[in-house]
Order: sequence, then structure tokens, then C-alpha cells
Amino acid sequence: MNDIEELQRRITAAMDRVAYGLEQLSGAASGDVAEVTRALEDEKLANAQLSERMRVLTDRQEQELGTLKEATETTASRTQELDLELQRLRKANAELRQSNQALRAANEAGVGEPHLINKSMMAELEALRAIRAADVSETNVIIDALTPLVNSAATGEDA
Repeated sequence: MNDIEELQRRITAAMDRVAYGLEQLSGAASGDVAEVTRALEDEKLANAQLSERMRVLTDRQEQELGTLKEATETTASRTQELDLELQRLRKANAELRQSNQALRAANEAGVGEPHLINKSMMAELEALRAIRAADVSETNVIIDALTPLVNSAATGEDA
């Protein structure tokens, strides 16, 4: 942003010099016209160069902004996926606790009910699957966060 502000300041200064040159041109003698015209052409060239540099900087800024926006969207997507997996994990653990409580109550009563054992085992398997999915999602978020850092470090060492 500082480069853009500096370029804008320089363009404004160049335009002021052009205006001053035009004022001088109107009051100058015919011998000074060639010198003023040359100065005007120099200022036009400087203005064109500054405009081109400003365009390049603006393009670069837009490209970097696009890259950052894409990275933010990817991170948000991964975070949302991780959140869904964690919700699934919480639900599976709650079911597991309920099944285990029912199994304990049945064992205390001396009634070994096979459907409670099956239900408890299924809840435990679902909890294990949910833990695994949450771990994978969390790992993906970490990888996504570290990849740009590793890439920038690798390009920094190669340069």
C-alpha cells in the first residue's frame, strides 16, 4: 500500500509540474517553447512509467489477495469438516455412555441381555469410527496450515 501511495504522490507531483510548465509555456518567448515542450514530453514519459508501475503493483496486490482468499476458504472448509466430525464423536460417546449404563444396570440385576451387549458394542464401534474421522479431519487442518509454511521455507532455501 505504501508503494501505491508513493506512486500516487509522484503522479500528482508530475501533473503539478506539467501544469506549471504549461503556465510557463503561455508566458514564454518563442525560443523557450522548444525547451518547455521537451520538459512536457519528459513529464509525460515519467507519468506513463509511474502509471505502469502502479498497474503492476495493483495486479500483484490483487493476485496476492486472491491467493489469501483461496487459503481462507480452504481453511474454513477444513474447520467446518473438523467441527462436524467432533459433533459426531460427541454423539457417539453419549450413546456409548448410555449403552454402558444400561448394560451395567442389567448386570447388577443379574439379567444378561444380549441386545444390550450388542447395542453397547455397536455404540463403541461408532465411537471409534468417529474418533478416527475426527483425527483425520484434524490432521488435514494441520497439514493445510503447515503446507504454505513448508513451501515458503523450501523456496527460501532454494533461492
